[in-house]
Amino acid sequence: MFWTPEPDMLTIDHLTVEYYRRGKVIPAVRALSLSIAPGETLGLVGESGSGKSTVALAVLRLIPPQDGTIREGRILFQDQDLLRMDEEALRRVRGKNISMIFQDPFTALNPVMTIGEQMAEGPAAHGMVVSLEEALTHVQLDPGRVLKAYPHQLSGGQRQRVLIASAILTRPQLLLADEPTTALDVLVQKDILELLFSLQKELGMGVLLISHNLGLVARYTQRIAVMKDGEIVEQGAPKELFSHPRHAYTQELIGALPKLLYSRP
Repeated sequence: MFWTPEPDMLTIDHLTVEYYRRGKVIPAVRALSLSIAPGETLGLVGESGSGKSTVALAVLRLIPPQDGTIREGRILFQDQDLLRMDEEALRRVRGKNISMIFQDPFTALNPVMTIGEQMAEGPAAHGMVVSLEEALTHVQLDPGRVLKAYPHQLSGGQRQRVLIASAILTRPQLLLADEPTTALDVLVQKDILELLFSLQKELGMGVLLISHNLGLVARYTQRIAVMKDGEIVEQGAPKELFSHPRHAYTQELIGALPKLLYSRP
């Protein structure tokens, strides 16, 4: 019997996104194509402004129409084109089948609502009964204290763990993690990522890990896509990419890294 790989969970096909700035059209993503299989972790790396976060926002159609537009392409999630879904159908997918961890936990959390109130909103919108206490325990936080707390009463690492707990509450099939360790110190970064990917294995999620840190991404992904100026310039398994980088930009990224930073466990 021949082995047949599972079909891709997410397929982005020739995605083109443009922003509007001072009366000008600025290309942000240019004919980008990539895919993620069930349970796979794909790293998307590149410098600030390369278009990485725009890709994640486009998947969930979160680009405000006054700021930009998805000009063309397809985004297939389990063979359904997210770009052609009506708003009601898309709301059923957002936060349930696909969740996102945003870059800055302080701005992503509402400062005038308790953590418990904010965490309960997403599942309630989908008519789901979940355990907030269990989710916080999963990310090694004390539910008794954290659920009653406001964001400013938590440390940066604790706020990041809250975002992870919120993202996994509905047990999504796909998690978009946009710079999930931004502004955290190195030790907290390691703890957060180890936690995130232990949960990923437990839940069987596909993960898009977005980062400017190629060395960090190499430790936690099965494949890496390198992005520059809105385009994917190279893709491959971490070992292959580091051993035989083809594109000059990938070579520059690797050359700037101490070897210790991208050695895999």
